Amino acid sequence: MKYLDEFRDGEGARRLVEEIRRVVSRPWVLMEVCGGQTHAIIRNGIDQVLPEGVELVHGPGCPVCVTPLEVIDRALAIAKIPGVTFCSFGDMLRVPGSSTDLSRARAEGADVRVVYSPLDALALARAHRDREVVFFGIGFETTAPANAMAVTLARRGGLGNFSILVSQVLVPPAIEAICASKGNRVQGFLAAGHVCTVMGTGQYPAIAERYRVPIVVTGFEPIDLLDGIRRAVVQLERGEARVENAYARVVSGEGNPVARALLDEVFEVTDQAWRGIGTIPNSGWRLAPAYRAFDAAGRFEVGAIRAAESPECRSGDVLQGRITPPECPAFGSVCTPRQPLGATMVSNEGACAAYYLNGRTRGANAHA
Repeated sequence: MKYLDEFRDGEGARRLVEEIRRVVSRPWVLMEVCGGQTHAIIRNGIDQVLPEGVELVHGPGCPVCVTPLEVIDRALAIAKIPGVTFCSFGDMLRVPGSSTDLSRARAEGADVRVVYSPLDALALARAHRDREVVFFGIGFETTAPANAMAVTLARRGGLGNFSILVSQVLVPPAIEAICASKGNRVQGFLAAGHVCTVMGTGQYPAIAERYRVPIVVTGFEPIDLLDGIRRAVVQLERGEARVENAYARVVSGEGNPVARALLDEVFEVTDQAWRGIGTIPNSGWRLAPAYRAFDAAGRFEVGAIRAAESPECRSGDVLQGRITPPECPAFGSVCTPRQPLGATMVSNEGACAAYYLNGRTRGANAHA
């Protein structure tokens, strides 16, 4: 299959590993930002075939994982209100709030529904005008255009019973926060190709120059990732810090102008809390004033809810690349996919789940 099989070619992967081995002369720490890339790396054992000294750590690129605990509690509070139909992607249902999760709330009688798109929630709002339909709008720049489209269609169609609980986060400010954090070890980044498909690459050169870090935009297949690692290592060895687009078959410099115009219309940038990390300035979106009537947090007056993280869960350190999942004392013991302490063990893109489901415990970063 074109653009798929050729990026899973074993011989091509071996050649790239050898190229990396020939180039590297000292230790380097790289971070992939996307949770999908994390799972591809762990599932394919990419981190284990790299030469000694090239270390991969995992960033805050899982949208479920970085959704703040207090936002989960707001979702639970809304879902339990009589007359509300609460719609969410499936992997959010088991993310633990302070005391329970949406799956349990549904078992206890709340009308919580799994949907595959915000447009599914919009259809429910059209079909059930007597109920308040709320969509849980989480994610990075990749999910935001569909969420923005749903809000514009709701306003155009006069669907006053539709609203969205927004927790949209932005990748470039998170990368910058990691670079500026005390004790940061990351020397280069693999940027998420799907985010750049929407937003382009224009925000990255300033970060690369300011913090002297290579940023390579990559895809999600083994060849994509190994090529991204190779490019980042080559730059580091040469003392360079540039943005490279290694996913040119999908990503252009300007991104998707139509989607970006829609996002500029519906959302405005705001400070955003990230689960396990804290508040990062200008790292999120909220509905712009013209669309604020569709903000579920304001409509149901749950914006004041605050919550504290479990002291046992070190997902914040995982998300910032300070530790790998097996280094958390709770990993695989009191924290498992069946009984997760944090979202990184729940989500299909979470780093802790990736390690656990692929049998990776202590020594997970051992090199071949």
